[in-house]
Amino acid sequence: MQLFEAARWAPSSANGQPWRFIYARRGTPFFARFHDLLAEGNKSWCVRAGALVVVLSKKIFDNGRPSPTHSFDTGASWMSLALEGLALGLVVHGMAGFDSERARLELSVPEEYALEAMVAVGYPGRLEDLTDRERVREVPSGRRPLSESVFEGSFGG
Repeated sequence: MQLFEAARWAPSSANGQPWRFIYARRGTPFFARFHDLLAEGNKSWCVRAGALVVVLSKKIFDNGRPSPTHSFDTGASWMSLALEGLALGLVVHGMAGFDSERARLELSVPEEYALEAMVAVGYPGRLEDLTDRERVREVPSGRRPLSESVFEGSFGG
């Protein structure tokens, strides 16, 4: 709940707070259902996660008007959750690799919510417990230079 409390305080347009989280802890009857929603490439290492979370965003404000920043605001909330997890010594990993249509049905997600991502949360494991394929991926991903992402005045500027 401490991670969700951190997420709760993220900024949002008109204080709409469009984020919603549905979670399953390992060892509960829900975990297998959440784990089964993952793409094959995510299943092997997520089996040891302490929790799996589905991140949703409400596409409309409570007054019925469209919320053009629902994904952006929910991204801020997810980042707050991730940073809180990092501060607590947890690994918090967001994933797009899951069956969002099945998740909508199996988790009873209303149509006014977008399924944004799934998140695995847990304590760091031992490198020697990983397969060779998983171990190779345990390095920070590269990033393009700022000059390819940040422009003054106009795009590409």
